[in-house]
Amino acid sequence: MSKTKKLPLAALVVASGVWGSLAFGQSSPLRIRGTIEEVDGSALQVKSRDGSGVKIVLPNDAVVVGVVKSSLAEVKPGSYIGVAAMPQPDGSQRALEIHVFPEAMRGAGEGHRAWDLRPQSTMTNAQVEQTVASVDGKVLTVKYKDGEKKIVVPPDTPVVTYAPGDRSELKPGVKIFVNAGQKQPDGTVAAARLNFGKDGLTPPM
Repeated sequence: MSKTKKLPLAALVVASGVWGSLAFGQSSPLRIRGTIEEVDGSALQVKSRDGSGVKIVLPNDAVVVGVVKSSLAEVKPGSYIGVAAMPQPDGSQRALEIHVFPEAMRGAGEGHRAWDLRPQSTMTNAQVEQTVASVDGKVLTVKYKDGEKKIVVPPDTPVVTYAPGDRSELKPGVKIFVNAGQKQPDGTVAAARLNFGKDGLTPPM
């Protein structure tokens, strides 16, 4: 089905970037969250989060990355993380999910920006400077090149990390996330990188 092999995470980063590289021209990138319904060679028929169907096509050099469970114990000073969150009235961010980047991905997508996990949500990719226990869970201070954020992490916040993946793991029922798909003239979406949940996990991005 493909020449793609499992690669070390460092190679995955070099091959594709992590959050938002545009590999298929200058049109606006598409984010797709959904479930694989059918696999036909390099094409995946996916039912997206809103219930619509979309056909995702993976080029021969597409990077396939597994998303696996991690824990808050892995979120400590020096960790490089990504946090989807909701802004709070006091200026802090309340975490919706955290992904812990392996060292090879340090610096990926650094900064703070709007996100579409929920209305008004944000994404912050940054290094953890401090962690403090609180009644509500953990409070993190994270720093990125243009600033810093205080993030409140409830105890039930999903925490994930990344593992090398293979196209053979893309089967009906598997949950996927594409961050920067490119709409093609025929209506399909080309994806240079695809994240999928291993062992039944739904990527929380």
